[in-house]
Amino acid sequence: MIRFLTFWGVNTLLLWAAAELFASVRYSGLGALLIAGLLFGIAHAVIKPILVVLTLPVTILTLGLFLLIINALILLLVAFVVPGFDVAGFWPAVGVALFISVLSLVLNMLFGLQRR
Repeated sequence: MIRFLTFWGVNTLLLWAAAELFASVRYSGLGALLIAGLLFGIAHAVIKPILVVLTLPVTILTLGLFLLIINALILLLVAFVVPGFDVAGFWPAVGVALFISVLSLVLNMLFGLQRR
């Protein structure tokens, strides 16, 4: 349970940092941000592996860069589902996905949150 809450907190922190740094990401309140963090984590755990398998040839051809597109699509899906959380468009979502991926990698290395 603590591990789940930690990942939820990290996802929420990442979305908050993205909203503070990028004008293309907005949230209306803490509740919207918490729900977006929860759904973002669930989408990454459930939807992302399916999309990675389905797009494996494209991901291999682009040397893994297509994973940024998948992350951007997941971010746009979360923005579509959560009222009060908004991402301005596809290309801003790609930039935010890159930011979230790099910051997530750094936080995971710092706090040892790698999946086992």
